[in-house]
Amino acid sequence: MTRLAALLLAAALSGGAQEIYDLLIRNGHVIDPGNGRSERLDVAVIGARIAKVGRDLPAARARNVIDAGGYYVTPGLIDIHAYLDPHGGGMGLDPDHNTLRHGVTTAVDAGSTGWKTFEAFKQKVIDRAQVRLLAFLDIAASAGAGGEAGELDVEAAVAMAKKHPRLIVGFKAAVSDTRDRQAVDRAVQAAERTGGVVMAGWQGASGVDRPELVLEKLRPGDLLTHVYGRFTALLDPAGKLRPYYYEARRRGVLFDVGHGSAGFWFRVAAPALEQEFLPDTISSGLDREAVMLPGATLMNVMSKLINLGMALEQVIERTTVRPARAIRRTELGKFDEGAEADIAVLALERGQFAFLDSGRAKLTGGVRLRCALTVRAGKVVWDPDGLDAEDWREAGPYSNFK
Repeated sequence: MTRLAALLLAAALSGGAQEIYDLLIRNGHVIDPGNGRSERLDVAVIGARIAKVGRDLPAARARNVIDAGGYYVTPGLIDIHAYLDPHGGGMGLDPDHNTLRHGVTTAVDAGSTGWKTFEAFKQKVIDRAQVRLLAFLDIAASAGAGGEAGELDVEAAVAMAKKHPRLIVGFKAAVSDTRDRQAVDRAVQAAERTGGVVMAGWQGASGVDRPELVLEKLRPGDLLTHVYGRFTALLDPAGKLRPYYYEARRRGVLFDVGHGSAGFWFRVAAPALEQEFLPDTISSGLDREAVMLPGATLMNVMSKLINLGMALEQVIERTTVRPARAIRRTELGKFDEGAEADIAVLALERGQFAFLDSGRAKLTGGVRLRCALTVRAGKVVWDPDGLDAEDWREAGPYSNFK
């Protein structure tokens, strides 16, 4: 707390029994699509909860004041497709280091674990992470070990999902051949018995073989990820959207970005966006390979889509309230009073920036998003700009290791 903030707080406390904020983020441009907000507002936090969002909230009533002038303030971002099991022997990353510094306060592991390995994942990763970490179960019982169709165990997957209903949001089915289409059937069966969601995605060159047969299996509210990937057959040879994608969207199937190391190509995304086929949700698909090249962090994925023509508000909507609805956690992704205080403060930088897609092709754009501060459950957990820090010349003598 700055000396000025301490004096103002003392004055407020002496003036009567008024509500005191633990944290007040002032002067930022709040984008909160879930509540229809896009304007300069202040966000006040008490404990781990949002206390109030409004104009000119009194700094004198706050223990800690952060000036977010020149920044955008959004609900904590939601990344519904990443691989965050660093102990699983696969491509998983450390969850906190690869989420919170990109404004992500809720992440969904997209199939690092199946029913056999989920509880170890919960104990070693979910229970120890600061980021809110949820999961899609890989419908294959031996996830990550190349499970055969005969090992797909709907009963065991359903039992595990019912045991952990607040952590398991649904089931993942990776599709690369005809056998894998049976995995989609089984994922749908499991989801129908648990009220969960199916996330399906193509991988490998054979994914272009009759994709409409997979789309037909998905229900309203189910997700197809890697929508702008090479293997979705989203575009015909003339670059036009194939009609069965429009039909699937009309039925309520949702389309997710899922960038990753092989799921996002400018040569697919640009013509699709020009034809107004926008994603329903934006996710990173981040794993150990994609974090290096093409650098598929959520901030970079959002920046690429802005440079391809999406508006900032559209990108924020698809990383807050829309993914919250998609995974049926509607309490997340918006600034409701009483909601858990998950907040991202973002800088929109202007200049000349280069971005790579999954094919290592380059897009040069004029804007870039960067996370300047992340608040998770009321606590500042990422602050590279020092928005929550005092100038060292005013910090006083060192004491208590500060």
